[in-house]
Amino acid sequence: MSVLRDLRDRAAVRPAHIVMSEGADPRILAGAIAAADARIARLTLIGPEDAVTAGLRAAGAAQRPDLEIADPASSPLTPDFAKALHELRKHKGISEQAAAAQMNDPLVFAAMMVREGHADGTVGGAVHTTSDTVRAALQIIGRAPDAPLVSSFFLMALPENHASGRDAMIFADCGLVIEPTAEELAAIAVASAASCRQLLGVAPQVALLSFSTKGSARHAAVTKVAEATALLAADHPELKADGELQFDAAFVPQVAAAKAPGSPLEGAANVMIFPNLDAGNIGYKIAQRIGGAQAIGPTLQGLAKPANDLSRGCTAQDVTNMIAVTVLQVAKPSQEPHP
Repeated sequence: MSVLRDLRDRAAVRPAHIVMSEGADPRILAGAIAAADARIARLTLIGPEDAVTAGLRAAGAAQRPDLEIADPASSPLTPDFAKALHELRKHKGISEQAAAAQMNDPLVFAAMMVREGHADGTVGGAVHTTSDTVRAALQIIGRAPDAPLVSSFFLMALPENHASGRDAMIFADCGLVIEPTAEELAAIAVASAASCRQLLGVAPQVALLSFSTKGSARHAAVTKVAEATALLAADHPELKADGELQFDAAFVPQVAAAKAPGSPLEGAANVMIFPNLDAGNIGYKIAQRIGGAQAIGPTLQGLAKPANDLSRGCTAQDVTNMIAVTVLQVAKPSQEPHP
């Protein structure tokens, strides 16, 4: 898909150092090798040194300076990381011994590499669950000071020559916040609009979705979306956004003209904000499995530094694409995180 090629090309302009927490997994190895070949990133592969080395050798990629290996069991960084983790989490009751033991966890080690400035971002989740991957990012990298919450999105790459004229969209939140409040929905919309600009390089047009369009139904769930839209308009009038809208009124100009005349989106939304995780998770999977879209994510937004999750069903190409996304999120040095 052209949008994915563009994503990788843009990442190659400013390659970053990305650490892969599951470095011995064959898909991670293949995706990392492809990313290094495309000069998207310099990679560090976390895992048992023998296993990662054997995997690289089998793939014909041994002893490459752009593919480093870090084994938490033997890395010279591990003792200092354990001390830093203890300082970070001692207010939560973690002991020095427990902090040292946690450094054997590749997700924790990778997140500490990012926090301590040894890498620009991290990618995991091909082996570990989303909850484990996100927990390590939240506890160690932390929320950005200006972010009301951490949320997630999927970059949905549409099939070539899609009838809508779009090549990609942002769907949020499809992987993290279960039942957002109106205030949280508005915050997710703001973060997702920024992600749209950063990753797709286009102006965001934000639709807050519902089963109702402009009061066509009455329910507390509809009211929540309408309230979120009002908050968004009040706090961010510069954003082109509208709600509450049914998906077709947000996506199809002819339907928008009939259901939501006067909507500033005119059926051309490229950022879809779902009312809860049920809708978001189901919606992106339908778009992926029936609509033929390629889903990249869940990508996290609102962290102090980039850390992203992969599906456990990911392919090597998914890994390469997520590396490119993570590189593009490395826009500037992050501020001190909130642990």
